[in-house]
Amino acid sequence: MFNVRLQLLISPEQRRRLEAEAKRRDASVASVIREAIDVHFGTLDRSARLRAVDELGAMEGGHFLPPDELSRLIASEREEFLDLPAQP
Repeated sequence: MFNVRLQLLISPEQRRRLEAEAKRRDASVASVIREAIDVHFGTLDRSARLRAVDELGAMEGGHFLPPDELSRLIASEREEFLDLPAQP
């Protein structure tokens, strides 16, 4: 829930770039700004990230693919979706 208001001044060029990015994403300018803040400053502190790593390491079951196999699967599905010839 967003409940803290922030007012800032930006240049016309910054506003133009924000609006263009928001339009490209079909999103609001505010959501683009919030995402940029999260990307730049992060969303979790170090202890929360370490806890998440521990929880992932403790997971059991399920089907996990090695990174190279996962990349091939994603590329194959993307090519199928775009109807492109498969890459070796």
